[in-house]
Amino acid sequence: MDFLLNALATSFTPVSLVAVVAGTFIGLVFGSIPGLTFTVALALVLPVTFSLESTPAIALLLGTYIGGMTGGSVSAILLGIPGTPSAAATVLDGYQMTRRGKAALALGTAVIVSTVGGLISLLVMIVSVDFVARMALRFGPAEIFALVLFGLSTICGLSEKSLLRGMIAGVIGLMIMTMGLDEIDGVQRLTFGTITLQQGVNLLVAMIALFAVPHIIEAFVQYYRGEEQPVRAADVNVELPRWKDLRENFWLMIRCALMGTGIGAIPGTGGPIAAFLAYAHARRSSKDSIPLGKGSLAGVVAPETANNAVTGGTMIPLLALGIPGDPATAIVLSGLLIHGLVPGPMLFLEHPDTIYSVYIVIILSYIAVLAIQLFGIRLFVQLLRVPAHMLAVAITVMCGFGAFAVRNSVFDVYTMGILGVLAYALMRARIPLTPIILGLVLGPTLEREFRTAYILSEGDPMIYVSSVPAVIFLALAALVFAMPALKMLRKPKNREA
Repeated sequence: MDFLLNALATSFTPVSLVAVVAGTFIGLVFGSIPGLTFTVALALVLPVTFSLESTPAIALLLGTYIGGMTGGSVSAILLGIPGTPSAAATVLDGYQMTRRGKAALALGTAVIVSTVGGLISLLVMIVSVDFVARMALRFGPAEIFALVLFGLSTICGLSEKSLLRGMIAGVIGLMIMTMGLDEIDGVQRLTFGTITLQQGVNLLVAMIALFAVPHIIEAFVQYYRGEEQPVRAADVNVELPRWKDLRENFWLMIRCALMGTGIGAIPGTGGPIAAFLAYAHARRSSKDSIPLGKGSLAGVVAPETANNAVTGGTMIPLLALGIPGDPATAIVLSGLLIHGLVPGPMLFLEHPDTIYSVYIVIILSYIAVLAIQLFGIRLFVQLLRVPAHMLAVAITVMCGFGAFAVRNSVFDVYTMGILGVLAYALMRARIPLTPIILGLVLGPTLEREFRTAYILSEGDPMIYVSSVPAVIFLALAALVFAMPALKMLRKPKNREA
């Protein structure tokens, strides 16, 4: 009890509270700007923690992390451009809701379910940190490969009307991410003898290109054709989800929060995988009157709950074993080590007050996110009053800056432009862009874990079916891939009958 009281005392000091609010605000800003991401924000605030006590330092880092994870949904919903890779799945229905005049409802829902998902993951972390951490360690390369392959199977559900077009789009995404130097063998792939292509195509740059550039081109085309429809002042309203909406999606939130926590606890996975798996689950189970992909509220609830639940999941192996699950938590780990806090079993024994402080800071961070976001909705929706062609100019500048800021490379800006024009051409050819995003997000992990497992087994393919989780995920992936084929085989029989 004394440790908890001590943690409360240090967490509610003015310095700690200011650190939480400041970190949350910085994370929200960086998370909502495509190309910057909360990982960049964490890298920038890390030096500031050197002069702080341990609790304010943890508050600043965790506030930035949590705020950034939530902030990605703002640009995803309003502009159709995810601020972070974890918000890529939110675009699919969030932006459609904006086009239907429901931007404020989508933003309000996103922040509420993000808070719910984060707090549920915290609860899971508190009661089962040791058990979940040890279970996560049992996921080797073969199990992660099977899990990611199951996630990639959602291409079947995201292919719109043509499975063939969806498969083509997925292959394009996988090909884009194979460009550059191979991480394992160091050989050049699809570089066409060009040195600049050896650095490969950055995921954030590719996502900006695929989401933003087609939107910009379409806005200019509509303007010059005189087809642009101005938004009336009465169309921009502040709207929050009704209790009925939240109640109908309550169990979906619970399932996606647990899914996000579990995936976040597995090192090397992260928010994008959790978001797409949750979206695929919602697509199969949602009873919303509006189908997913057309502006369904469930299409915002599922990915936003899951990707924010990842924040609690990633803290499980970080605190219990000292293993960061992604670059963001690696920076958080650095901040802990700087203050002499070495994550692992001994941290729970020697510094229990620090563990309690982490729990309290996470709760305060989500409260700050909820307050700032709900207040900010009134300001965010005003962005929709700007004429589309003028907004497109601002988006162009912002995306160019974001693409350059990823690696300080002009080549990334050129890559964004080329991929964006290609994406617009594919869109006009009715090839869906979402499977390309799925290939971009899941492709590197899929290849890396497949090859790692193959190397560890010295070429024995049985390693992919050597554990129960791997077999389960492979069977589920096979089932998802087989269902569209079975439907296609049944159609001719139905016509003959």
